[in-house]
Amino acid sequence: MIDTRTAPYAALILRITLGVLFLAHAGLKFFVFTPAGAAQFFGSLGLPPALAYLTIAAEAVGGIALILGLFTRWVSLALIPILLGAIMFVHGKAGFFFSNPNGGWEFLAFWIAALAAQALLGNGAFALQGGSAKAAPALSTRSA
Repeated sequence: MIDTRTAPYAALILRITLGVLFLAHAGLKFFVFTPAGAAQFFGSLGLPPALAYLTIAAEAVGGIALILGLFTRWVSLALIPILLGAIMFVHGKAGFFFSNPNGGWEFLAFWIAALAAQALLGNGAFALQGGSAKAAPALSTRSA
């Protein structure tokens, strides 16, 4: 059973955590690898180098949108392909476990599951865009 009193706060915690993670990843590409370095890396994978700039922007804007609670369901779904791409082009060959050399894809798979859960939960508490923090009608075990 879902506790409708605390579920919006659980969605808030998940939303903020996901947003911060995406900002951290955008920041890593921007400040550490640099956008030009990220573009070069994308090119070395056989991807268009310009896709690196789009990825950085999507991670930054998506992270901010999640933190603020704007279009949470859609943003969560829109960020999943970025992680699928990271699995397919970077981490998939390294195996499942993230502790493997070159990092496996277990963390990314969990991150995708968390984004899917966020998309199902909606905004949660303290979102700038309201609407999804409403409690769903409770199911009753009584027969009609």
